[in-house]
Amino acid sequence: MSQRQARKVDEARSILRELGFAPAQTGDRSALTLLALLGLRPSTPWSRASDDLHRVVDIMSFLREHYDKDYAPNSRETIRRQTLHQFVAAALVLYNPDDPGRPINSGKNCYQVEPAALALLRRYGERDFAASMKQHVKAVPGLQARHARERKLLQLPVMLPGGSKVSLTPGGQNVLLKLIIEEFCPRFTHGAEILYVGDAGKSDPVFDEEALDRLGVSLDKHGKLPDLVAYLPDREWLVLMEAASTHGPVDAKRHAELTALFGSARAGLVFVSCFPSRAEMRQYLPDIAWETEVWCADHPDHLIHFNGERFLGPYE
Repeated sequence: MSQRQARKVDEARSILRELGFAPAQTGDRSALTLLALLGLRPSTPWSRASDDLHRVVDIMSFLREHYDKDYAPNSRETIRRQTLHQFVAAALVLYNPDDPGRPINSGKNCYQVEPAALALLRRYGERDFAASMKQHVKAVPGLQARHARERKLLQLPVMLPGGSKVSLTPGGQNVLLKLIIEEFCPRFTHGAEILYVGDAGKSDPVFDEEALDRLGVSLDKHGKLPDLVAYLPDREWLVLMEAASTHGPVDAKRHAELTALFGSARAGLVFVSCFPSRAEMRQYLPDIAWETEVWCADHPDHLIHFNGERFLGPYE
C-alpha cells in the first residue's frame, strides 16, 4: 500500500474511532469499506465524498482498483456481517434505500452512506470538524431510532394460528410466507402449532425448540430448514412447507434432505410446496417430488396432490 493510500485509510480509521465504533470496526477492513462507500480514491478530498449505491461486490472491486486490496470472493460475507451490518446499526449507512423491500438474497442488495453522516464526513479536515463530530454523535441515537421506525413500518405483520403476532422482514419469500401462515394453515392444518417460521432477514426466527425436542427432532435453527414447520397434534403430523417463490419446490433432492433432517421425528412427515400462483408453479412442474402436496396462493381453497395412496398425509 502506497503512502497516499495508507494516509487515507488512517484518516478513515480515525473517523470510525471518533464515531464510537468498537475496535473490531475500526481496522483496515472497515476503513477501506467506508472509503469505498464514499467513492474516495487516495487522491480524492473528503469534500468530494459521494453517496452512490454500492453492492458488496462493487466495494470489493473499488478497493481492488484503487487500494490494491484484493479480497477473496468468500470475503463478501465477512464484509457484510462484520462491517456493513454494524455500519447500518449505527446509522452510518443505509441498507437498500432504493428498495427497502428487496429480497434478502437478491444480487441487487446495496448500501449507501446516511445523508447526515455524509454531510459530516465531507467536512473532514475543516476547522469546525471536531465540533460537527460532537453534534453528530449526539444526534446518532435519534437517527438510529428514526431509521428503526422506518424499518419497522416496512415489517410484514403476521397472525399465527394461535392468535399471537410476529413480524417478518419485507420482500422476498416472506410475502408468500405470510400467505401460507394466514391462508393455507387455517384451511388445511387447522389447530396446528407453528414450530418454526424461517425469516432470512432476522437472526431470531420463530423457533419452538422445546416442542421439536419433545417430538424427537433436534435442529440447528441456522441450518437448511424448511420455511415453515407446523405440528398437528390430533393427527401427529409434522407439515414441512417450502415457500417456492425463490428457492424452488420440494423436489427429489429436497425431499431426501428433509426426510433425513426430520428422520428422528415421532410424527408423520407431510411435504408441501407453496407457490404464489399456478403460473409460477408451471415452470417447476417437472421438478416437484411425488408423494408431496402443492398449494398456490391464488387458489387458496385447493391442493394439488402428487400421487400416492394418501391425500395430505404422511407416508410410511
